[in-house]
Amino acid sequence: MVDATTTAPPVSAPNPNYVPPTSGSSTGTKSPGIADNFQTFLTLLTTQLQNQNPLDPLDTNQFTQQLVQFAGIEQQMKGNDALANLVSIEKSAQSTQALVFVGQTVSVDGSTAAFDKSATWNFNAAADAAATITITSSTGATAYSRPYSMKKGDGSFLWDGKGNDGAQWPKGNYKMTIVGKDSNGANVAISTEVQGVVDSVDLTASPPLLSIGGQNYTSDQIKRIVRSSSGS
Repeated sequence: MVDATTTAPPVSAPNPNYVPPTSGSSTGTKSPGIADNFQTFLTLLTTQLQNQNPLDPLDTNQFTQQLVQFAGIEQQMKGNDALANLVSIEKSAQSTQALVFVGQTVSVDGSTAAFDKSATWNFNAAADAAATITITSSTGATAYSRPYSMKKGDGSFLWDGKGNDGAQWPKGNYKMTIVGKDSNGANVAISTEVQGVVDSVDLTASPPLLSIGGQNYTSDQIKRIVRSSSGS
């Protein structure tokens, strides 16, 4: 028979932020939470109900708010997982796209091209111009400099590696500079592009890097794929 004068020890109201510990290491790549283990969610609710103060139970409205909070946390964590999956898919797509360019002759923004047997630059002139094309080596020495009659629009210049004196210059990186003026002597805006073959792709970089004559470019810098080189 139970002594009626004996009182049960007081039970504290549950902490609404309490989350029971989970087993295993917390140093994994994926953080544990309600969305990862629904059983943890049920255990949390059961523990709260079992430890309520019988004389002051948890208010229904407060309990409902906690349920809503748990549901919100679950949706947020699922959203984070979905976002991580999208990022992974995007990286994979970038790698696949970059591999397509290997072995292709492409044109990218720039003025420095790799010379082996030849070097090609594409350009675009805002108007007809009397221009001077200057090609310098990586050390700054002038390898080639000649006047060039330039038409408005796109054009291409192929250099065979011979200097002004007819001597053959060695392999390496060479920079083209174009200065043009119209019939009134005003400067003409001329943009240049480098044309070359994509030798390799570095998939460890993000985004992947395309190697063209020792220079690295991202796939979004490619302006066009060129089937064949055109002469000067």
